[in-house]
Parts: sequence; structure tokens; C-alpha cells
Amino acid sequence: MAMPEFVLLDSVLPAQPPLDSQLLVPEDGELLDAYSRSVASAVNKVGPAVVHIAVRQAARSSQGQREAGGSGSGFVFTPDGFVLTNSHVVHGAKEIVVTFADTQSCRATLIGDDPDSDLAVLRVDVAGQLPFAALGASRPLSVGQVAIAIGNPLGFQHTVTAGVVSALGRSMRSRTGRLIDNVIQTDAALNPGNSGGPLVNSRGEVIGVNTATILGAQGICFAIGADTARFVAVRLIRNGRIERSYIGVAGQDVPIHPRIVRHYALASGNGAMIISVEPGSPAEAAGLQERDVVVGFAQRPISGVDDLHRVLTEVGAGAYQEIALLRGTELLKRQIQPRPRL
Repeated sequence: MAMPEFVLLDSVLPAQPPLDSQLLVPEDGELLDAYSRSVASAVNKVGPAVVHIAVRQAARSSQGQREAGGSGSGFVFTPDGFVLTNSHVVHGAKEIVVTFADTQSCRATLIGDDPDSDLAVLRVDVAGQLPFAALGASRPLSVGQVAIAIGNPLGFQHTVTAGVVSALGRSMRSRTGRLIDNVIQTDAALNPGNSGGPLVNSRGEVIGVNTATILGAQGICFAIGADTARFVAVRLIRNGRIERSYIGVAGQDVPIHPRIVRHYALASGNGAMIISVEPGSPAEAAGLQERDVVVGFAQRPISGVDDLHRVLTEVGAGAYQEIALLRGTELLKRQIQPRPRL
């Protein structure tokens, strides 16, 4: 019986092009060039509005009261000199100095500070119109889209890092212990000093305010969404602080099944799902439960956590309000009495 004929595999494989020619085909090069151009264009558009913020603060030590310094980032978001940054960058500062991209420096005045959202607004008085980066919108974002961070990490001014939007709808706690909802997660590298700088999309629109990273982790960074930042900034400019009422829940945005939306003629296909209820809170007194989805408050539609925060801020505390919620597929309505947040 004849033995089968064995053939070495590499003798029948087609000839391979040199390794260098496999690494980058023309289409890949064009895509990389387009990516580079979009990042550079966004930086050119927003970069001139990004500022370095240096602060002097009073600090206590074993030797008594002393002064300490700190720094962070921010960006001009109106042509008349309002600057947005993080609360933790400027909170308690005795003196704030802003340095622009052209190295011009001036003192800034703290207009308003909201530790609950970790946002603050400054004002600088300089002659002429300033380059500014207007706040875009964080609602139409999608996971995987390009995200560009500009700031002053570790004192290196106007540093650019790029990545993608890694996740949406994250929650993180501010220094006051309050949950900040609808936070953007990105892998655009952030370091101490990036706080308060803008997170930008490929069109040069500010989609968030860089605020935090997880120490020891790689590529897990967070930014407060532009929708939240706009809401807070407007009220800080108007009142110098945010007056909030409180019902005692933490939540996240969730979609609602289209059949339920149609059945109850809801105004939106989204709501705010309760993920925790604080003991002794107005929410507990009203019978709210985890996984309830809030779709209305004070006769206003609620399509997410930001809407609920806005309505709580607008209606104030003390009076009973109607809250509409989905529990499974059932639409319920309850009376709830918001309390002032102290």
C-alpha cells in the first residue's frame, strides 16, 4: 500500500509581502491621517480657551495655620470672561490666578462654587473679547466616539491626550458625598492638574469637564457631562450657588420599552431609575423602591436624572409634589414632600 505524500505547509502557502508593507495599507494611512486632522482641528479650536489655574489656600498643620498652593485647569466658556473649572480646584482659595494660552496672567474672582457637582465658575476681567469654548451637549454621545482632553497635568501646560468615550451614565461621589450622575467615562489620559479642563469631541465641541481618575488604574477617567455643567454654570452665574431640594434617591438614566411608552403616552422614551433609597428620606416616606423608574415630577416629564435634578431645584422644598413612576409595567403616582438640602 502506497504511503500518502506529505507536503510541508510552508511550501504551499502563497508568498507573503514584506512585513513593513503588511503593517500599513493605504486605507489605514488615510484613516490615521483623517483622525490626526480631526484631533488637531479640535485642539486648534478649543485650545486657546483653555487656562491654567493657580490658587493659594489656607491650610492647617501641626505648626498652625499656613498657606498652601495648588493648580488645575479650566476653560473660558463665554466671550466676556466666565471660566468653568472644578470646585475642588478653587474651593476655599484665597487667591486665584489664571494664565491663558498666550502666557498672559490675571487674577480671577470666584463667582460661584458647587461642591455637590464639583463645578465652579470664575470671572476674569481683561480687555477685549476672549477666545472661548462653548459648552456642547452630552446627551447625544455614543460609546466609542473620539474624546480629547486638554489641560495642564502635573504643571505641563496645554497638554493634549486623546481616546474614546468608554462608557456613559456613570455615577461618582463628590467630596460632599452626593452622587454626581451621568458622568462620562473616557480613556483619554488624565493626571493631577487636568481637573477642570475640557473634554472635547472631534468637532471641537466641549462634551464634558474633566474631573477625576482612579489612582492605580489605567485608562479609567471621568468627566462631568456638558448638560450638567451648563445647568450648574447658569445658576452659579445668576445666584452664586445652587439651591437644591432633596428626596433621597440615587438614580441613573434608563430606556423605557416602546410598548410601555405608547401604552401610557409618556413624553419620553427614557426615565430615571432609582438605584438606592436613603433611609428616613422623603422617598422612603412616599413608598419609592429600588428599580422604580421616575417618569414625572411636579407635572413635568422626567427623561433622566438631570431632569429630576432640575425640577427639584426649580420647585423648591416644603410643598407636596406628585411623582409618577413605573414599577415594572404599572404606572403609579405618589405624593412626595421634598426637603431643603442643608
